[in-house]
Amino acid sequence: MMSMTGVWTIIAAAASFGVAAVLGIWLVPFLHKLNFGQTILEIGPNWHKGKQGTPTMGGFMFIISSIVIGVLCVILYHTFGVEETPALSAKIYAGIFMAAAYGAIGFIDDYIKVVKKRNLGLTAIQKLVLQFIVAIAYLVTVTLFGGGTQTFIPFVGMIDLGIFYYPISAILIVGVVNAVNLTDGIDGLNASVTFFGSIFFMLIASFVGRMGVSIMSAAIAGGCLGFLLWNFHPAKVFMGDTGSLYLGGFMCAIAFALDMPVILIIIGLVYIIEMFSVILQVTYFKATHGKRLFKMSPIHHHFEMCGWSEVKIVVMFSIFTSICGAAALIMIIAGNAPYVRI
Repeated sequence: MMSMTGVWTIIAAAASFGVAAVLGIWLVPFLHKLNFGQTILEIGPNWHKGKQGTPTMGGFMFIISSIVIGVLCVILYHTFGVEETPALSAKIYAGIFMAAAYGAIGFIDDYIKVVKKRNLGLTAIQKLVLQFIVAIAYLVTVTLFGGGTQTFIPFVGMIDLGIFYYPISAILIVGVVNAVNLTDGIDGLNASVTFFGSIFFMLIASFVGRMGVSIMSAAIAGGCLGFLLWNFHPAKVFMGDTGSLYLGGFMCAIAFALDMPVILIIIGLVYIIEMFSVILQVTYFKATHGKRLFKMSPIHHHFEMCGWSEVKIVVMFSIFTSICGAAALIMIIAGNAPYVRI
């Protein structure tokens, strides 16, 4: 017989899916009416020109669904289920605010691109400053509510990083948020990869007994799936930086709420590969005075240039994420992860 915690997780996933999917019925025409169309960069693949004018900022679908449904289900679970410590509650709710703040940064960027017609949006320095402010605010908030500097390493156990926890965490959060942003380049890719990543975070959270985190993971998974009804190839709407930065913040929030940021690197390996493909491409281009390591970066565009369809790339990257997620789950089960019923 399914436990009540399992029931709340399923409710969160299903309700978030429904809300995101239904929001698209209203949001997509609304964005069209506002002429919030995506401008396709000249440096992108030529065949992407046909996507010119596709509405962006569709990430509001899963932002609204995951926050409203996730928070509601967590509150109801705590009301009729098990209380959590102030530190864990702070990590959950501060994590949601962190994700929303990153979504706000993305919205500003999208607004400048679409409304102000400045295609590059915020400058790189402006983005980094704002992103580090959000990361630091999150870490300070969690610390004020009793959060520690310990983190779980598979097969090692909990280790205390001391004062080094804060700069390492801030750099990791900002790095992952930007890596997730880079993964948003073809129809359905970012939402699909994040859907599978969230599913495995949900399973890990359930295994270690952090059901509030499991419910939030289910909510974002459902939201991504509902969004995919509108974003899968051929996309009727894009998530924009509004959505991709929010997803990056949310995935970080889940990993830190579990005290397992290292697992984020494993489950989110697609994000990391996307980011390093850009870093390697730029470094190699400068070092060789114009030669390219990949046909195009981020690496999903390299596969496009090699003749892969967008659907094939999404499927293969999703399978790869599922393999990474399964590996992370096995590491947690076999790697001395503490089971904590809070």
